[in-house]
Amino acid sequence: MDRKFRNKIVYYIIIIIILIVGFIVNHYFPRNKSNVSLIECIDGDTARLKIDGKDEKVRFLGIDAPEIAHENTPADPYGNEARDYTCNILKTAKSIHLEYEQSKTDKYNRVLAWVFVDEKLLNEDLVYKGLAKVAYLYDKYKYTSKLKLAEKKAKIDKLNIWSLK
Repeated sequence: MDRKFRNKIVYYIIIIIILIVGFIVNHYFPRNKSNVSLIECIDGDTARLKIDGKDEKVRFLGIDAPEIAHENTPADPYGNEARDYTCNILKTAKSIHLEYEQSKTDKYNRVLAWVFVDEKLLNEDLVYKGLAKVAYLYDKYKYTSKLKLAEKKAKIDKLNIWSLK
């Protein structure tokens, strides 16, 4: 067995182990989460959600999705795809939960959160599919390593935004 093939197998085994451990931790150890419902999709990394009866604009932590078209500015490549994917996931969700870090809002008064849809971390899913990149990491965030691993995989597979590079 050649070394490159062996390294690839080890890489995938590590990913599987991380996913299994993540599932066990998420399933058996409760997090500080809020139940929410969708009001409106905005773009790939932002949505308006009802949180405890209040209309809030929520910015997904640790990621940056390509921009959609605004007034005289055209959409970035894969901006519409990121928005459509996020909207589809949120609209068809059985449950949406948020988890917060230390700073709950940003300078634009948006709620900053990890977004779990049907117990799956949407922030990570967007990065894994190449519809967002890891960005805006100003602190030690709980899921940074998951995001970075997902981004590495998306880059290797040249998915969506990474197919342009």
